[in-house]
Amino acid sequence: MERIESSELVLTPEGAVYHLNLHPENIGSTILLVGDPGRVPEVSKHFDSIDFKTQSREFITHTGSIGGKRLSVISSGIGTDNCDIVLNELDALVNIDLQNRTVKEQHTALDIIRIGTSGALHATIEPDTYVVSKFAMGIDGMANFYDFTPSEEEEVLAEYFASTLDWGSELAYPFAFKGSERLTNLLSPGNNAGITVTANGFYGPQGRRLRAPLRYPDINTKFETFDYNGMKLCNYEMETSGIYALAGMLGHNAATICLIVANRVTKRFSTQYKPKMEGLIEQVIKRVMAE
Repeated sequence: MERIESSELVLTPEGAVYHLNLHPENIGSTILLVGDPGRVPEVSKHFDSIDFKTQSREFITHTGSIGGKRLSVISSGIGTDNCDIVLNELDALVNIDLQNRTVKEQHTALDIIRIGTSGALHATIEPDTYVVSKFAMGIDGMANFYDFTPSEEEEVLAEYFASTLDWGSELAYPFAFKGSERLTNLLSPGNNAGITVTANGFYGPQGRRLRAPLRYPDINTKFETFDYNGMKLCNYEMETSGIYALAGMLGHNAATICLIVANRVTKRFSTQYKPKMEGLIEQVIKRVMAE
């Protein structure tokens, strides 16, 4: 079996994956991903017990149990570049023998659920509500560096997006990835659900202008009118396409659910951010434990 060289699979002197500083025994089979490192203890406080904690850069991990189920909550930081690190290193923990640097014969699939924040792209999606990402539409370009084969549904959706919106040739070609049906169906009842746009920045790439001029000032208006077989572009954020892309390639189950903190059409902003985030965390944990 081919050995993965030390320059490719980078480990710490203690044998942990380099960025997350984790060993295989340090994580559960269910991973709750949050962007903000400060949100990690807000999730882990709901655990019955915490048996492991570590921090490396913006990546904080708490692992513990609720009942007999072992879970980890990990902060990814912002952006698909960070998710590229997190997903690859999580996969390495369960599917690569780190000591021998070889891929294991038996594959292990993780359940990975992102609990995040985002901005709505439709006037009817109110701040302080939740959106489940059935699909991620990546305009960030990260997945274009991987050799993957999209499903027919994903390929058609990406092509329809590019042609309908007259996507600029100087931009990264968009790609679509579907979330885990099992997990998105678990999270969807009572919440909005649709397509999430993952951008590679918070300001210009999401149509925000402060002082720097924008090349595509009407991008959000185009997004608001998009319709694919009744599915809308519901919200903007900066991580889900990277999570769905790599989860799909590596054989893991992934879903994202986000709190809407701003409506980009009505310009309204959340007035109940903290209690609504607490409610989202509680909802996700309750549904994961009831599955």
